[in-house]
Amino acid sequence: MEAQHIEHTLEPIFDERSRVLVLGTMPSPKSREVGFYYGHPQNRFWRVMEALFELPSHSLVENDMRRAFLLKHHIALWDVLASCTIEGAADASIVDAIPNDLTRILGKAPITHVFTTGGKATQLCQRMNGNMLGARNIALTGLPSTSAANARMRLDQLTEAYRPIAHAVTAGNCHAK
Repeated sequence: MEAQHIEHTLEPIFDERSRVLVLGTMPSPKSREVGFYYGHPQNRFWRVMEALFELPSHSLVENDMRRAFLLKHHIALWDVLASCTIEGAADASIVDAIPNDLTRILGKAPITHVFTTGGKATQLCQRMNGNMLGARNIALTGLPSTSAANARMRLDQLTEAYRPIAHAVTAGNCHAK
């Protein structure tokens, strides 16, 4: 596959109650096609969320349901990059990376924790946003990729690795009272 320059086209999902921000690198070709994050049917992000929050399997299949779930659980969702050159969905091929302006969310929502999905997202976020997050006392935790390319991890292992998201959301609920 040939490398292409890609501009991020999906709006961030958040509101003024979002406390946790989950960042990927850049929407895959399939996600851009369906107009929503983690849109490839083989990506396990939504199955992990269903398991993590004890929802019925396949309950988060429609974009409106996914958006409502995120907002209900005070989870913001976006990507580290505003644009880059990439081959298909291969994060390892990313060059010419330009970051999204996270203050768009951080200036409106009381984010206490940022989670990145995959090694490249973690690396890019640390390099491009680490100082800003540190200055705001916002924790950053790297999580494994939910992509089918991360075949070494089973769904139950991914769910356990993503448990800190549920803990961060729950901790936020306790402090909000």
